[in-house]
Amino acid sequence: MTEKTSTPDTPSQATDAKAGDTPTGKAKPRVLVAEDEALIRLDLVELLTEQGYEVVGEAADGEAAVEMARELDPDLVVMDVKMPKQDGITAASTIAEERIAPVVMLTAFSQRELVERAREAGAMAYVVKPFDASDVVPAIEIAMARYAEIRAVEDEVTDLEERLESRKAVDQAKGLLQQQFKMSEPEAFRWIQKSAMDMRKSMREVAEGVIDLAKKNKKR
Repeated sequence: MTEKTSTPDTPSQATDAKAGDTPTGKAKPRVLVAEDEALIRLDLVELLTEQGYEVVGEAADGEAAVEMARELDPDLVVMDVKMPKQDGITAASTIAEERIAPVVMLTAFSQRELVERAREAGAMAYVVKPFDASDVVPAIEIAMARYAEIRAVEDEVTDLEERLESRKAVDQAKGLLQQQFKMSEPEAFRWIQKSAMDMRKSMREVAEGVIDLAKKNKKR
């Protein structure tokens, strides 16, 4: 492992722009809202619009949400867990499998089992009702940042098994960088991504270098 990989730049140098700084960016993130309760859907659309997002579609059931996601290709889908025709978790799974957009789940419950099901379905974040801007906006930023990371890692390789191994290595390396250098999760990912570009290596190779160095330091 080279010296450049073992000594990260400062967070300000490692990140050209933080993932999640989207509401104030030049292009408004395009959002699809899926919620069967009309009043909640109306409140959510108003909240998102006020926060600088562009709501490009509204769906009242899971089937319509999937169809509209395919048609509109939004930057993000905010979806209720319980909806008619097709529940939100099933719809989120389809959207995730087709790599359309990150999904933020809305739920009236915060049970661990439900949250785990949503994550397994591919949801990037969740928000518990009742909600306000301080709940929704951070969840959206987290979801979009995580989705961008996953797409960046997956775009490097085509083999499914290798994709999974790459994601595991990058996640582990991010944790080590966060712990050792007090980086945020987006900063750690951007450092790995920038180092890979600078060194003309894959992100998996850089991540494995970080992991190997941490193991060597632990033995000392």
